[in-house]
Amino acid sequence: MKSSRKSAPWYFLCKTAMSCSAALLFCILLNRRKKTDGKILEIPSIPNPFPELCCSPFASVLSASLLPKATSRTKQVIKVYSEDDSSKTLEIPSDITARDVCQLLILKNHYIDDHNWTLFEELAHTGLERAIEDHELVMEVQSNWGMEEENKFYFRKNYVKYAFFKNPVSFFPDHMISFSSETNAAVKHSGILQMFLSSSTYPEIHGYLHAKEQGKKSWKKLYFVLRRSGLYFSTKGTSKEPRHLQFFCEFSNSDIYMSLTGRKISGAPTNYGFCFKPNKSGGTRDLKQLCADDEQSRTCWMTAIRLFKYGMQLYQNYTQPYQGRSGCSPLSMTPMRSISENSLVAMDFSGHRSRIIENPTEALSVAVEEGLAWRRRGCLRLNSHCSPIAISNMAIHRSQSWFHHKISRDEAQRLILQHGLVDGVFLVRDSQSNPRTFVLSLSHGLKIKHFQIVPLEDDGKLFYTLDDGHTRFTDLIQLVEFYQLNKGVLPCKLKHYCARIPL
Repeated sequence: MKSSRKSAPWYFLCKTAMSCSAALLFCILLNRRKKTDGKILEIPSIPNPFPELCCSPFASVLSASLLPKATSRTKQVIKVYSEDDSSKTLEIPSDITARDVCQLLILKNHYIDDHNWTLFEELAHTGLERAIEDHELVMEVQSNWGMEEENKFYFRKNYVKYAFFKNPVSFFPDHMISFSSETNAAVKHSGILQMFLSSSTYPEIHGYLHAKEQGKKSWKKLYFVLRRSGLYFSTKGTSKEPRHLQFFCEFSNSDIYMSLTGRKISGAPTNYGFCFKPNKSGGTRDLKQLCADDEQSRTCWMTAIRLFKYGMQLYQNYTQPYQGRSGCSPLSMTPMRSISENSLVAMDFSGHRSRIIENPTEALSVAVEEGLAWRRRGCLRLNSHCSPIAISNMAIHRSQSWFHHKISRDEAQRLILQHGLVDGVFLVRDSQSNPRTFVLSLSHGLKIKHFQIVPLEDDGKLFYTLDDGHTRFTDLIQLVEFYQLNKGVLPCKLKHYCARIPL
């Protein structure tokens, strides 16, 4: 029996463990001293049978140079909200940027990084909001909040953040921008951004704005001029002479915010308000509030102020996600494909023999047909007793991110505005006036337009149309997919959908 115990594997494990414990005990005894009667009594030296398991207290086993250097990065906690008011609490270092926080949330939630995700700062008590620039330190932004202020960070897409780098002419209309007399006329439109980013030359933004008078509730319409040194207003009509220009605000120590509730809180004359807020502001008394006549004007002013304030840093933020992929310009880059994706081909298995579909147009039509067939099979699996009309009426579109159930026209416009007024931003919602119809809300030309999707019944089948039945679709998913590929009766293709994605 004893011999069997000694030969068992667990016996040797126990023996090894006991040997290790004994070795540690010997190490303790070697370095231990006992004080009695004021004298230090040395314990007799005992031979160490395990020298490899212990060491001298004066000589480290591992060199200090081999140990990793400890970094003293203080961490703090922030709370980030999504459009559906869900939130996520993050513990972040004090030197983390807004872009890093976005990357962290993208990875945690398995989102696709299309470089449009943005961190927003919302000041609830003043109804102001701004997109935090990618290079800004998040903890510095939060440190400017008051203890009793209910401010929030929001995480959502912002398609207009760097859109002016791709199409600057649409952001700076001719009637609002002027150039110096020595600037070549051919360079004016092609090199607008280069002039904004240059330290020697710069364009000038001018136009009328409504300004809130300090300490009063009244607003006054004035002619403003934006230069690299700051924002000025003319005391004599539209004169730009130095003696008629009065300084209004500089933006090196201020942040520019968009007003969400300007009419309600400040009595603004229009809905297109924005303001300057000092970084160390004490309250609403320090705000420099302005109001434009339309969205195009507001977008032009705010974009120009961002370019004057951040300059080349803004361009580096725009190009940073593309660095390291290739040497080409981000304007001409196409999405990267993996080796496995490049090896994929379209196949047709409808005949006796399979064949490769080499025509791209044919491959696209086959893919669309396959998608429609898959949806029809899915509907039949859900309810095999449904009639064709019932199947079409099944709310399969409600699972789509672009569909928003029972939201008002104003809510739809606010949601599109938050995602950025670039051409092609859209959503589909229920119609408030007619329960059976739907509405496609679309951004185009810095304006939001609404198109009614009407249901048509023909030969026992239900269809949806935008053009009085000329183009018919079996469901809303097919309709959206069609107008993502074709402009049709719309002013532009559907490009970016508005979604309330939970965190």
